[in-house]
Order: sequence, then C-alpha cells, then structure tokens
Amino acid sequence: MDAAVLKKVALFEGLTQGQLAKVARIARARTHVAGDFLFREGDAGQDMFILTDGKVRISKSVPGIGEEALAILEPGQYFGEMAVIEDSPRSADAIAHTGCTVWVIERAKLDQLMFTDKDLAYVLLWTFVRTLSERLRETNDKIKAFFAISRF
Repeated sequence: MDAAVLKKVALFEGLTQGQLAKVARIARARTHVAGDFLFREGDAGQDMFILTDGKVRISKSVPGIGEEALAILEPGQYFGEMAVIEDSPRSADAIAHTGCTVWVIERAKLDQLMFTDKDLAYVLLWTFVRTLSERLRETNDKIKAFFAISRF
C-alpha cells in the first residue's frame, strides 16, 4: 500500500513518514461493488477500514421503518475503528454506496505495530479518542433533534 494515501487520512496525519510506511505495510486493499455489505450490525469486528475510492454508507436498520443512513463516507475517511479498540459487535452496517476500494487493517496487526512503536500508538490512540468523542457528540445532537421533532 502507498503511504502517501495515508497521509491524507485524518487518523494518520500526526504520523511520521516512517510510521506511515509501517501502517501501509499492514493494510490490504479490498474492492466492493455498490450494495455490498462491508459488515453488518451485530457482526464480530476485527478490522477497521480506510476508504480510498468511492462512497460507503453507514446505516442502522430501524424496526418498522427500514434503513436509516447515519453517514455517507467519502475517500480519505475511516470507519470500523471501534473493532480495533474493543471486542464488541459492530454497531451499524457499512454498505458500499457506490463501487469502492477500502484498505483493511486487522486489529492483531495494528496491536502488534502499536506495541512495537509507542509514539505511533500515542498518536493513533489520541486520534481515536477524539474521533469517538466527536461521533458521540454528533449522535447526541441527532437524538435531541429526533426527540424535539417527535413531540409534534
């Protein structure tokens, strides 16, 4: 994988060129056609994804309503990172909105890399914390808006 691609991803922007090369070595490319599920809500997760081409839709299935899209991701964005942090089922579906290419990073390989490069681990873990905090805040805002609308 090309480390230059990683430099454009917010998760990795604090890494050195050497650290980017290490991450690129553990990533593998995977392509999907529109409509493919990259993963489903409830699946066991072991990988995170970096979108390099196309679009991916993150959604939840709402009983009685159907699919509720939470986000449409563009190249340079990453998703599924909760699977490399904790051993919990996937919290949403990831669906190829268009044909797409993703780089897949396995938890075990990332764990090993962070174990051997503590500076890299520090940068990545703080970025994960900020990302998860931001996403939680966005979810809280959406819930507030939903309850405000449902009162009428």
